Amino acid sequence: MTAQPDPSRTDLGQASPEQSGTTADAQGENPTGTTLPLDGVLVADFSRVLAGPLATMTLADLGARVIKVERPGAGDDTRSWGPPWSDTGATYFESANRNKESVALDLTDPEDLALAKKLALKADVLVENFKPGGLAKLGLGYEDLRDENPGLIYASISGFGSAGGRNLAGYDFLVQAVGGLMSITGPADGSPYKAGVALVDVLCAKDTTIGVLSALEARRRNNGRGSHLEINLLSSLQGALVNQGQAYLGAGKVPSRMGNDHPSIVPYQLLQCSDGPLAVTIGNDGQFARMAGALGVPDLAKDERFATNSARVAHREILVPLLEEALSGDTAQHWEDVLTDAGLPAGKVGGIDDGVALAEDLGLEPTVDVQDASGQTVGRQFRHPVTWNPPLESPTTAPPQLGEHTESVIEWLKGTS
Repeated sequence: MTAQPDPSRTDLGQASPEQSGTTADAQGENPTGTTLPLDGVLVADFSRVLAGPLATMTLADLGARVIKVERPGAGDDTRSWGPPWSDTGATYFESANRNKESVALDLTDPEDLALAKKLALKADVLVENFKPGGLAKLGLGYEDLRDENPGLIYASISGFGSAGGRNLAGYDFLVQAVGGLMSITGPADGSPYKAGVALVDVLCAKDTTIGVLSALEARRRNNGRGSHLEINLLSSLQGALVNQGQAYLGAGKVPSRMGNDHPSIVPYQLLQCSDGPLAVTIGNDGQFARMAGALGVPDLAKDERFATNSARVAHREILVPLLEEALSGDTAQHWEDVLTDAGLPAGKVGGIDDGVALAEDLGLEPTVDVQDASGQTVGRQFRHPVTWNPPLESPTTAPPQLGEHTESVIEWLKGTS
């Protein structure tokens, strides 16, 4: 018999407190005494590497119980992606897996596969990034599960979708290359560059999170019915190309690499000072006039070649050397202070350590300490970036060791109908 969705449900999750287990209990109640947004939502995480795990970590930060299914012995590929290593494992893995439980199941073993299916049938959300159709071959596809779990939200992540690209392997670096991002990244007279992080994976993770949250709300409104979401790296990249993508779609112009220059705004780039570069982001004509005054060259703002942004774009090859001549008289730090005091956006190029220090100085509290099962602090991570008012404090459980929760999760699965 096909199970029917419950039209009376108004909550986002379907797991009862008895089903939620100790980890969910710890996550659901935060120190302010306020329920976290996804309290009671159970996520079966069949994903690995980055896009899927980052999405499910975000859901966990918001209070969902996330059970990560991993291969016995090896686990998520990123557990071995080092250096660098922290005291507890590969920092790559740790960056996307806090607040989760790890259960080691061999999906080629009938008994373990049955447990995995039982987990999927209990879940509100399932996230996977196998090649399209990969889980279906194991009886864990959306069509295999929806009759018994009609409220399931099943999110499938792939490189190139489930149609013509279903057999293509999807990796961030590859999609940056074939999707056009590298063609607009790097020096104009040099080689194409990738972004400094796996940006397409991160974008796809954000899109997956948005999709899951939207589907949870749609389920609440639509008689408890779930849905199958498909997210792919190429579409996530194209959705993030914004002005550069629309230059092609709207004007037929294929953008090219410009280094750190902006195609439509000047000066919006790195400018050289006596000891190094300064990032300057002048967004309008009034700001440019103030900048020219602060640099001691106010007449530049009166020159018809530079008085408007469109004129500055047309004459950037003339303007930039004039600005750098003025900046060459002092250090990047000096000019950062001068321009900032004038209310203008400018800053030295710093490292990640400098960025953390800046965020701390600004009172943004960018990091959280994470604790192991004993409550001991074992590391520091960037926190969930949204600040709630009134406060909602996300859980801070350290990324799990491989199979750390296998026994407790299996006991829970076997003890429930």
